[in-house]
Amino acid sequence: MAAGCVITEECGLAVSADRMWKVACSIDNREALLKACAGFIEAVEVEGDGGPRSVTTLTLSPATAAKAGACVIRTRLVARDGATRVLRTEVLEGGKVSTQLKSHVAEARLEAAGEGACVAKLKVEYERLRGGALSPVD
Repeated sequence: MAAGCVITEECGLAVSADRMWKVACSIDNREALLKACAGFIEAVEVEGDGGPRSVTTLTLSPATAAKAGACVIRTRLVARDGATRVLRTEVLEGGKVSTQLKSHVAEARLEAAGEGACVAKLKVEYERLRGGALSPVD
């Protein structure tokens, strides 16, 4: 990755880290993800066994697609560590800026933050086709 091409964000959630991991990052819990993301995600398809190199396709709702700039988001699993609750994926397709990027890797880490709460720590590393960092507008 090119230097300086990292975006980080933290988001507090009113759900335990274990429960969030089971819903959002479990290999065989697609129905729970669809239920939790009703109105945002319409379908989830996984090509492969759910392990590293498996490709996940999320079909977005029309409203979500309009905001994201894509009807589907396709990712390839790089790593999933249930003990540390870290999920790392390579974004293959989707989103407004994907046409500007050479590579795009996303990492989500869930950390406990008291009873019934957690913090989702998100990190996106990317490399633009033309070099440099994305502008805040992008």
